Amino acid sequence: MSAVLERIAVKRLGRTEYAAALKAMKVFTGGRTDATPDELWLTEHPPVYTLGQGAAEVVVSNGIALVRSDRGGQITYHGPGQIVLYALVDLGRRGIKVKQFVSILEQAVIDLLDQGERRPGAPGVYVGGAKIAALGIRVTRGRSYHGLALNVDMDLSPYSAIDPCGFPGLRVTQTKDLGIEKTRDELEASLARNLISRIENA
Repeated sequence: MSAVLERIAVKRLGRTEYAAALKAMKVFTGGRTDATPDELWLTEHPPVYTLGQGAAEVVVSNGIALVRSDRGGQITYHGPGQIVLYALVDLGRRGIKVKQFVSILEQAVIDLLDQGERRPGAPGVYVGGAKIAALGIRVTRGRSYHGLALNVDMDLSPYSAIDPCGFPGLRVTQTKDLGIEKTRDELEASLARNLISRIENA
């Protein structure tokens, strides 16, 4: 593997507005070249519902904003206490197929939790039937953006206003409720490390 491919930059962005993060991802992906190193962005968003390409328009009455996104998938919620990891990866350059990359993202979370499972046709990670990590990506010219969201220590009540990821009645959970005592910083670092290892060894 070349030196360029070995470098995956990890950037902690703090709390960012979803629309601003989406615009930044598009600018980065649209402007990158064959030599641009891949990046992982770690962030957290103020309360927002995002509608993926497969999501129908919905109405919510709790005052939380709805934003249309270009990622795959249905509707999900982002809010404080959630780790959002955006994976800006040149899949074509690395020889990674899209379905393989989805599996890599899921496995990075499963490795982190030391538990969890996948569901056919419903990307993400589940524990005891409840979803703990949502996943949605977009790939253009072989280059991915968007990524995954891991629930850590957050107010889960906004999920009750929607059908999470398009599944009515889907339960959600978080690392706090699983008794995982690692701090957010520790979880972020481990998640990024797991994902980099999986990508570089794909």
